[in-house]
Amino acid sequence: MSVETNASPAEVQTEAPAHGVVLTDVAATKVKSLLEQEGRDDLRLRVGVQPGGCSGLIYQLYFDERTLDGDLVRDFDGVEVVVDRMSSPYLEGATIDFADTIEKQGFTIDNPNAGSSCACGDSFS
Repeated sequence: MSVETNASPAEVQTEAPAHGVVLTDVAATKVKSLLEQEGRDDLRLRVGVQPGGCSGLIYQLYFDERTLDGDLVRDFDGVEVVVDRMSSPYLEGATIDFADTIEKQGFTIDNPNAGSSCACGDSFS
């Protein structure tokens, strides 16, 4: 006598691929604060690069409600940071921080892949 079972194979859980960008605790706190001010909990911090600027590539950093095909996502204490697949190699190992001093206020990107940057600091090659 044979016994048949209808057991399904174990489900394989696959996580979305992650990127190598790091968001500091200070920057994550600032992002949370900005999202609370906006009254939105459906936005992610999107970082990318695009051609432009005086050095060849310019950073993009903005809130986005979309998740696009090929996006790479990492969570930093409840803040999702999204990088598109094309930008990921240019941003591997980059650190996003937030400065709030008398000299400078805003998000900064420390990118080890930037061979050179322009005087204004907005673009790199």
